[in-house]
Amino acid sequence: MAGFLACVFFLARIYYLRTKLRPHTLGRTGYIYWPTQLAMALAAGITFTQGIAVSAVLLNHSEHKYHIRSSTSIFTFYVWSIVSALAIIRTTIDLDLGEPHPEFILHCAFPPVLSLGLTIEAWPRGHTAVQENSGASEYDKANIFSRLMYHFFQPLVRIGIKRPLTVPDLANLLSDDQKTINAYSALATRWNRRVYKYRSTPHQSPPSLFWTILRTYALSMVSFILCRFVIIFLTYVQPLILSELLNYLQDHTSKPVNYGFMLAFGLFLFPLGVVLLFTYNRFQMFMSSVTIKAALISMIYRKALRLSPGARQQSTTGEITNHMAVDAEVWGDSLIYLSMWLAIPLELGIALYLLYSYLGWSMLAGVFIMVALLPLQGWQAKVYESMQGAKLAAMDKRTRQTTEVLSGIKVTKLYGWESAFLKRILTIRKVELGALKKLGLVQASMDVSFIASNLVISLLTFGVYIRWGGPDFTPGVLTPQKVFVSMTLFSLLRNPIQYLSEATTTTVVVAVATKRLQEFLLREELDENSVLRFNNLPKDPLEPVVLIKQADFSWYSHAVDIPFASEHQGLLSGQDDHSSTREEITLQSINLQVRNGTLAAIVGRVGQGKSSLFSALLGEMYKLQGKVQISGRLAYVPQQAWIINASLRENILFGNTYDESRYNAVVTACGLTPDIAVLPAGDMTEIGERGINLSGGQKQRVSLARAAYDDADIYLLDDPLSAVDAHVDQHLWEHLIGPTGLLKDKARILATHGVNHLKEADHIVVLKGGAIAEQGHYSDLMQKREIFYQLIKEYTMTHRHEFKERFQRSASVSSAKGHKTDVVHDTEGGAATSNSSSILLDRELGTDVKDETEASGDETEASLSDLSCDHVDSKTNPKKSGAELVAAEKLKDGAVGWHIAMIYVKAVTYKTGLLILLLFILAQMCLVGSNLWLKHWIKLTEDPEHSPPLSLFLCVYSLLTVCYISFYTVLMCLGYSVARIRASEILHAEFLSKILRLPMSFFDTTPLGRILNRFSGDIATIDERIPSKMVQSLYFGITVASTLLLISFTTPMFMILIPFLVLGYGMIQSRLLVVSRSLIRIHSVSKSPVFQHFNETLNGISTIRAMQLQKQFVLVNASKADNMANNFVATMTVKRWAEIQLRLLSTGVVLCAAVLAVVGRDRVDASLVGLTLSFAMTFTEEVSSLVRISSDLQNHLVSVERVVEYTELRTEALATTAVALPKNWPHEGHIVFRNYSTRYREGLDLVIKNISIDIRPGEKIGIVGRTGAGKSSLTLALFRIIEAANSYWAKASDNSEPQLDEYKINRSSPVTRVGIDSGEDEDGGSIEIDGADISFVGLEDLRQHLAIIPQDPTLFAGTVRDNLDPFAEVTDVELWEALERSHLKLYIQSLPGGLSHEVLQGGENFSIGQRSLICLARALLRKTKILVLDEATAAVDIETDQLIQRTIREEFRERTILTIAHRVKTVMDSDRILVLDQGRVKEFEAPQVLLKNHESSFYKLAQQAGEI
Repeated sequence: MAGFLACVFFLARIYYLRTKLRPHTLGRTGYIYWPTQLAMALAAGITFTQGIAVSAVLLNHSEHKYHIRSSTSIFTFYVWSIVSALAIIRTTIDLDLGEPHPEFILHCAFPPVLSLGLTIEAWPRGHTAVQENSGASEYDKANIFSRLMYHFFQPLVRIGIKRPLTVPDLANLLSDDQKTINAYSALATRWNRRVYKYRSTPHQSPPSLFWTILRTYALSMVSFILCRFVIIFLTYVQPLILSELLNYLQDHTSKPVNYGFMLAFGLFLFPLGVVLLFTYNRFQMFMSSVTIKAALISMIYRKALRLSPGARQQSTTGEITNHMAVDAEVWGDSLIYLSMWLAIPLELGIALYLLYSYLGWSMLAGVFIMVALLPLQGWQAKVYESMQGAKLAAMDKRTRQTTEVLSGIKVTKLYGWESAFLKRILTIRKVELGALKKLGLVQASMDVSFIASNLVISLLTFGVYIRWGGPDFTPGVLTPQKVFVSMTLFSLLRNPIQYLSEATTTTVVVAVATKRLQEFLLREELDENSVLRFNNLPKDPLEPVVLIKQADFSWYSHAVDIPFASEHQGLLSGQDDHSSTREEITLQSINLQVRNGTLAAIVGRVGQGKSSLFSALLGEMYKLQGKVQISGRLAYVPQQAWIINASLRENILFGNTYDESRYNAVVTACGLTPDIAVLPAGDMTEIGERGINLSGGQKQRVSLARAAYDDADIYLLDDPLSAVDAHVDQHLWEHLIGPTGLLKDKARILATHGVNHLKEADHIVVLKGGAIAEQGHYSDLMQKREIFYQLIKEYTMTHRHEFKERFQRSASVSSAKGHKTDVVHDTEGGAATSNSSSILLDRELGTDVKDETEASGDETEASLSDLSCDHVDSKTNPKKSGAELVAAEKLKDGAVGWHIAMIYVKAVTYKTGLLILLLFILAQMCLVGSNLWLKHWIKLTEDPEHSPPLSLFLCVYSLLTVCYISFYTVLMCLGYSVARIRASEILHAEFLSKILRLPMSFFDTTPLGRILNRFSGDIATIDERIPSKMVQSLYFGITVASTLLLISFTTPMFMILIPFLVLGYGMIQSRLLVVSRSLIRIHSVSKSPVFQHFNETLNGISTIRAMQLQKQFVLVNASKADNMANNFVATMTVKRWAEIQLRLLSTGVVLCAAVLAVVGRDRVDASLVGLTLSFAMTFTEEVSSLVRISSDLQNHLVSVERVVEYTELRTEALATTAVALPKNWPHEGHIVFRNYSTRYREGLDLVIKNISIDIRPGEKIGIVGRTGAGKSSLTLALFRIIEAANSYWAKASDNSEPQLDEYKINRSSPVTRVGIDSGEDEDGGSIEIDGADISFVGLEDLRQHLAIIPQDPTLFAGTVRDNLDPFAEVTDVELWEALERSHLKLYIQSLPGGLSHEVLQGGENFSIGQRSLICLARALLRKTKILVLDEATAAVDIETDQLIQRTIREEFRERTILTIAHRVKTVMDSDRILVLDQGRVKEFEAPQVLLKNHESSFYKLAQQAGEI
């Protein structure tokens, strides 16, 4: 029968291999294949089982053909056959049948032949050609024995012991099935089918992601559960063997000593089988969990690429990041606990059946307790689920707010809002910790109820048995066998009860997290059919490549009043603002055709729908009606350039093949050649995250270069020229965008706020109120004299008026200052002004008047060749690092120091920590005492005549039980609801406050994903995992210590083994810690690139979709996710490797205790041996748990180490100092730079070099210069974003070198001016405002007394009120007044909620022009004497620019204003012009003085801009 079953199994295996797998085509290893074939044939021949021989030979042939590793089926067959043969031989010998039969001799030859085949089959194949050429992972190459013992991981452990492991050491640990692409394919296929059915069938309930995952991996789950069942049966054989052993010890004379030793070895072999199966099954579950997690991460990433506009507003970057970092992460070990729901009933049933066999119906008392606990467990699970949902919601909100603040950290620092945002985030954190505290109370109650239930069950069961457990309800008699076997069963019963707690908690967490993922994955996606896209150009050149026909678009799919800033709403005075409520349609009745090779310009005022039109073409909006067709490949240049953390060349190539000639042509056309020339590694120089080390103009040109290199057919250019200087604008027009540019043969749609290039456009589209008001050629539109004509006329008339006013004011200023050479006679000046303006008007209106003053093309080229990239050079030219800007995240070596653990304990408080330890010790004493009292009671009841009353037993046992429960309740509540909350609150608050106080140089060189990884993953570990692991470590540590003491007390000879056990456990743990520390650090670091890439993707999602780069980015995400998963597998494998070693050693403890008991059977007390062995049998689980959990604790402390790493960095200067500032400082606005020099970081070149200027109170200063001249650097210095070179705080805040003690001395007190000698020649000088040296002023005091409208208008999630006044310092009346003066009042009033209207993340529901006006309102509210405009109007149209300038002139007329602008016209009415060149003052004079000097730099800039 066995042979027949073997044949059937072999044939089934052959069928599976040939139908489900593909041959590997790598050949076979002859010296393994042929000997195994021969061995099986010979063995079958010896036993005359030809059927088995044929099937085995065929199976071996198929296994070598389809697999590269040893066959588990054949391996198992060998082992089983050898064991069976040996059993037959032993039975034959015991029967003593006389003369050996020839068949018996053949049977004796059978095991050696099989053993030879087994040896060959199990021989390591790592160096065979088949395995080396396969590229398979080490696990896939290992045979079943190596997998069971984790021998395949041993080489990596050896390396880890010798030196810290590195990423290359971990290569190729991930199986193909676990790689992201394959994992995604398996899960997404089933999920997509269910989603399709849900959306296509009316009244269909939403598909469950949870059950979809379980069904996808059902086959694996079945194997896990079956293996778990086998483990349970083997586990419960042990109490039966223990019962027999105790029975033998009570009456050892009637049985031979060999029987006792056989029972002792049985207590070793069965646990050994449990150990091997348990660790193998656990590892397989982890591997499946890795697969699920990889699939979920890929599904989240791909879904983020497909979200519709409405869904994007529901899912912020922070929330989606949490889905990846937290929700997907819970599946990391979930299968272990989910599979317990089927195993727990079986385990409980076996345990109760065995208890019944020993204690009879008395065990029903215990059953009653367990049944009574079920409603409590249900209530606890329900409460836990609701609390978990509240906690995750608060965590999402905190992560979202943190992400926003860190993304806009520069603006936060400029406004001095660090404390406001710190308070806001900590308020959210308080809500999160409140939910976490409630979770802790629920978790404590669950743990107490489950752990205490074991003692309560024992108390009631033994009490009932003693009182009524005998025949006919007579008192029962306790014997060592009944008591200690029952105690062992109760101890084993504790496992399913404890697992019930863990399974409930984990299931709730998984269910909540998976439901969140399900809601995200079911959110609306972009309608890919809304835009008809064809990759090829139309054959007919007259056919349009871009076609929009009678189309309406909206940001929302339903026609209701939407709280969204649609761009058609009138914003400025003179616009359509008659309606107090907005329509839902953003763009309406759009008709547009663009042919190949034509240039279409989209013009219109702020908020009229220019960017929305591009979004509509890209399919980013809802198409309500009409037709949109794109014929050809698209390239998109967004208004805000999107730059990734890669080299400059990679940012341009963007996955395309490098073509040197094409690349050079694109770089030249985009004006990047001079920039590349000064970079330390040329175009291989690394560009920081968000292009942090590039100026705004450089980022835009890189974005243009990326689009140009892509060689698309259609180019959507969303106002890319607004971010560049005038001469660069001209160069880009002539060499790239315009009629003579590189893209002249392509279809180009250009949104622009400028008017200087419109005459050269083939087609002009005028947008007003979300509709096309006019379209046609420039001359046609001018002849119609309608909206476009009025737009040009208003601009030129305003320009003429300002030009005249500028010269008159400049002349009077010059006269007052005594500049005789600057005086212009009234008649001459007036004539000149009139003439210039007339020429300009004629030129703009397109008349035939010839402009003889226009700058020549040669001058433009000359000026372009003089481009200075000093700004870039200084920020990216480290003297040592070369091309590298963002260094790889550092991996620390060695153990997590005690100081890290003590930092956590200090946050808990030493008093609380000691109290928890004391309570653990007292609770364990009560537990051991209760068992000793049972043993003592058995002794007392051996003499029935003198046995004490039952009440005494019950009173003492009950007292110990109550004390145990009480101590445990208090310590669990302390641990989970007091200590945990206190530590989490302190560590997070210190981390956040320190991060917000770090200098900008830190954020320049540190990717945002790296910081967010700490705020999400590491803080989650500190919140949840460390407290749990710390409590468990204390519990198991004290339990193991008490077990060893008890065994030593009962069996003194065992004390001889204790040093060896301690040595063995110590060696295993030390190796585990050394290796796992490296692995956990590598794994932690590998998470950051995943989050960083994810954040970059979300920031550039429109570009990715437009250029159809989704597949490329999905593959990059998969690669990074695979790297993270590979490192996670390594971390899990080393834990299983250590676990198998620990459990083998622990089973040896049971063997030793049992053998010593058998050896000393004549003098040992059976009840004492029973107590000892019952503890020893749980010792295996406890000691392995102790080592595993303590190692996990140390590894989790890496999260504390990573958080503390940033809290130990050097911060900026003090937020406040003891320096007394005059009231209303600055009251004049007098700014003096005295020999001032600065750099962005220590070790870089100076960006401002020895500047000395005096800016008088109330003076209007225009700051100009070419890209990288130091314009923005000057303003950063004024706000102390960067410090004076060689100053105290420049060095004290530098994190590039190890911190020196001298920089620690005065961090808590006002600094002196002495500084520290660095051996450098330059002196940083100083900046004074109203006579106060700002280096003495606290940063918060300084920044909050200055006002700035930054280059990138940044809004934060919250209300409009929060964005205007985060400190709640002004009244609503003042807020409305500021909005009215910034021309936003009517618009904000039209929004639902007004000032309480919610601003989406990054201000996505406001146009860039509207954001700029909100920043203007902020500046109006500051009411300071100094205002800085850092290219604040670069992203707005000419009219809005003029409106802002007019508001500034009216509202800030008595204030000192520093204006940086790309448009020279913006600063022409300044009192003086500061021209910077390579960080030095080149010119500083009144504009009319500089304009009279035709050799001046300012004159050339003005000439190129068409201002003269």
